[in-house]
Amino acid sequence: MALPSFSGPLVLLGAGKMGGALLEGWLADGLDPGQVVVVDPAPPPETAALIGERGIALNPDLAGDFAKLPAPAVILLAVKPQMAASALPVVAGRAGPGTLVVSIMAGKTLANLEAAFPAGTAIVRSIPNTPAAVGRGITVAVPNGRLTPAQRELAHALLAATGACEWIDDEALMDAATAVSGSGPAYVFLLVESLARAGAAAGLPAELAARLARATVIGSAELLRLSDLPADQLRRNVTSPGGTTAAALAVLMAEAGFDALLEQAVAAATLRGRELAG
Repeated sequence: MALPSFSGPLVLLGAGKMGGALLEGWLADGLDPGQVVVVDPAPPPETAALIGERGIALNPDLAGDFAKLPAPAVILLAVKPQMAASALPVVAGRAGPGTLVVSIMAGKTLANLEAAFPAGTAIVRSIPNTPAAVGRGITVAVPNGRLTPAQRELAHALLAATGACEWIDDEALMDAATAVSGSGPAYVFLLVESLARAGAAAGLPAELAARLARATVIGSAELLRLSDLPADQLRRNVTSPGGTTAAALAVLMAEAGFDALLEQAVAAATLRGRELAG
């Protein structure tokens, strides 16, 4: 999707895997490289190459060139949470009355972010997931109530550059959302591992079992993406009464089966998120 036009620089604080993926997505969506300022002492080689190729400003002198720039239209925070205390002051002083701050830092609440920036700053807290690296991410975002409609549209477009973006109005839901979509890719990868181990235990060569498990999950995800049918209907479409799939699902859907385990897992992740935030 094309990015809405905006005046002033876009400052990207942190150009690691997620920040770099966002930058690549913005450029693909038509963002003028001349509007971007990247602040990162050591971006990964592939992101450093992109920055160099597109002529993007990298680590301008804070007391010189950076201080002379207009107040940023957007400051996007993509540093690790443990670096926030030292990194945020680098850009917070440049925020102006119209600056939009978008954070993808896990565990940093709107209150944490509001304390770091001038009073009244428009702030979005969000959590993307790792498929953003291949343009198939899903990001959950919550605003602090200071955004103008134009800023919300801009925030949505920036976050959607690596996949879909969903909004919530209650920040208390962020920990549960993170437990589902932020941590969710790990659950899927574990499914591939477990399915491969189960195949090997049933007698398949381990390497073949791993290939079958990987291809099955990839193909099923693509079918789900392309189909208008809900997941439960797609499941039923695979399941013949009294057949092999039905026998397997009788185990997975038992009282202490897949649903119960995932509910416990998401609850554990949600609780841990609240502990880390608070």
